[in-house]
Amino acid sequence: MSECPDAEQNPVMRSRTVPPQAYFAGSAVFHYLGPAFAVLLFARVAPAGVAWLRIVSAAIVFAAWRRPWRALGNADVIALGVVLAAMNVCFYEAIARLPLGTVSAIEFLPVIALAAIGLRSARNGLALGLAAAGVYVLTRIQLRGVALGFGLAFANAALFALYIVLAHRIARRPGVRGIDGLGAAMLIAAVAITPIGGPAVAPHLLDPVALGAGIGVGISSSVIPYVCDQLAMARLRRETYSLMVSLLPATATAVGFVVLGQVPSVRELFGVLMVVAAVAVHRERATTGAEPRPRPGARAGRAGLHTPGTRLSR
Repeated sequence: MSECPDAEQNPVMRSRTVPPQAYFAGSAVFHYLGPAFAVLLFARVAPAGVAWLRIVSAAIVFAAWRRPWRALGNADVIALGVVLAAMNVCFYEAIARLPLGTVSAIEFLPVIALAAIGLRSARNGLALGLAAAGVYVLTRIQLRGVALGFGLAFANAALFALYIVLAHRIARRPGVRGIDGLGAAMLIAAVAITPIGGPAVAPHLLDPVALGAGIGVGISSSVIPYVCDQLAMARLRRETYSLMVSLLPATATAVGFVVLGQVPSVRELFGVLMVVAAVAVHRERATTGAEPRPRPGARAGRAGLHTPGTRLSR
């Protein structure tokens, strides 16, 4: 009873043959397909309403797919639900006031800081420096815009970093069962965001274009990438995952070229190469939670899943 349920019930334990980097790649691609759907919505629905459509449609999918009722009482799940609701509202409200590149640049500042936690080598320090420089070059930080927009952008950045911490903790805790915890958090997020986004979307609930686009945003932005995040986070250290998140601006450049025909400049290509180089240079420490098969009897102790002061919570 102490080990078998984890192996049988946690979807992560049944997906060891797929490299965690592949799950991250799936998350990165769909992370930017969602905003492509959101473009349709901004002309019809206010930003808070778009956030509501995204979260509620994702919550419905998770409820029908996972039925994650038992995870609703977990403190980390509740916290993650509140964070998801606030993060999505801040993100959409920020990009309604500031250029997406500016918001994206601000978003990655605390993520880069998370990647620095636990670094113990010059090689990983170099990787962090390359990632920070690459994100800066890609996003072309522009310090202009309204004060409210910057306040929302920095709030979104802090919440995004908190999302990584909480989601990683849930992914590595067998008692919550990863994706079930995510599904429960999305249900909580749907309740939390309704007082904010509900009034904005109410006049559009009979608009089939708005609803269809909202469902597309929810599935491509909150279901597929978040599930991929859980599968990747279960096998990657938090600082490793945080550094890999720096690839998202590079992914945005590729998606913009393939889907929207936006040809990147030489500067943007240079930034992509710097970020990719950072991920290539970075290495995990020898004692990592990413080992695919722990020795019998070592499951509970590996990565300190049930003890205070673990590397997941520092």
